[in-house]
Amino acid sequence: MGRTVEEAAPVLRWSTTAATAGVVVGSLVAGTISGLASVFARTVVTPVKNHAEDLEILAVVSVKNVAHSQEIILPATEETTVPGTYSLVFDGGRGVARIGRITSFDPADGTVQRVVEEVYSGDLANALRGRWTGFIYPTPADMGFDAEDVAIPVERGSAPAWLVRPEAGGRHVHEDQVSVSANTWAIMVHGRGARRPEGIRAIATARAMGMTSLLISYRNDGEAPSADDGKYGLGATEWRDVEAAIQYALDHGADEIVLFGWSMGAAVCLQLTDRSKLAPRVAALVLSGPVINWIDVLAHQARLNRLPEAVGRLGQYMITSRAGRRITGLAAPVDLKTMDWVSRADQLRVPTLILHSEDDTYVPVGPSLQLAQKNPSLVTFVRFTQARHTREWNVDPERWDTAVRVWLKSTFSSPRPGMQALEVAQDAPV
Repeated sequence: MGRTVEEAAPVLRWSTTAATAGVVVGSLVAGTISGLASVFARTVVTPVKNHAEDLEILAVVSVKNVAHSQEIILPATEETTVPGTYSLVFDGGRGVARIGRITSFDPADGTVQRVVEEVYSGDLANALRGRWTGFIYPTPADMGFDAEDVAIPVERGSAPAWLVRPEAGGRHVHEDQVSVSANTWAIMVHGRGARRPEGIRAIATARAMGMTSLLISYRNDGEAPSADDGKYGLGATEWRDVEAAIQYALDHGADEIVLFGWSMGAAVCLQLTDRSKLAPRVAALVLSGPVINWIDVLAHQARLNRLPEAVGRLGQYMITSRAGRRITGLAAPVDLKTMDWVSRADQLRVPTLILHSEDDTYVPVGPSLQLAQKNPSLVTFVRFTQARHTREWNVDPERWDTAVRVWLKSTFSSPRPGMQALEVAQDAPV
């Protein structure tokens, strides 16, 4: 027998309550996902202005009867226990010290002691906290190179750059007879949250090959003029400033360009070769810890920050859609698919060397390896170990230098149809 209205009423009331609760919970979950995705998306495209100095400086000790006079004791972390040479930035960025080899490592008490090779600025002895970084030298002069301060005309003014001439004598012949013309310029493009000093590590290699080096700034890096929206384009907008740098080089005697890019700077270089009218002038790409596929990187970053998969996907949608501009502040959506070079491997036209550590936890090595596998005729992959993000040179500078010089020798010694066509066009009568 069916229930009476009176008997059914409690069930109806419960069902209504349950449905209402479900809507509320669903709304809360949806709101949480949306809120997290908004924060995630904004963080990705917002320039880093103030880096956190979150590494405690436990002690700075004097050392007698050795070549160096100071050593520093730091907490043992995944970064501070990696061999190599790094910088410690402290005192709100006003202090910089170059930190070298490990002299002792005690896992029991969680500390590591390293050599202080040089203090460029600030009072390290009284510093309490700092930031571990991959750049080594604050200026080219700190590495022993004379640099000229130049200004590159860009869309909203001028962007400061360092110009480092090659060794005297024009075309430089190295011990292995590897050289390029001094009319070949190396343009260094730093990564997200970094500045020009990131590229100083490559100057010695470029000079050994006879190249002029141009270390540039670009929009929203804190040195060059900011974009109108003040946001990163992840390469989709920054390439125009690299194009301006190439034009500057051409106007000052360059014939062809080798682009060196780190992390997001590599993504910028790849976009330049895809979008710029000056792309035929780019003879080669040398990319360290490169962002080859932003979709993969953003998904990895979401996992790294323990965000639900739905948050990462929604964050990507906000970056790529017009509707998301209200959240991100971007003047225009970013087409992440055009920056997936694994899918576009057959569209890459420039000889490319990738140096990438399998221990890079920020930009996974997978897409770099996949690109090399899918386009082996143009892409050479050199795997590093131990190095963290963009610190391949830091861990093994000799291997990095040798790999780049040997590869450039091969590249410049091989026929390059694109450059040959360009030379024919230049020689043709007007």
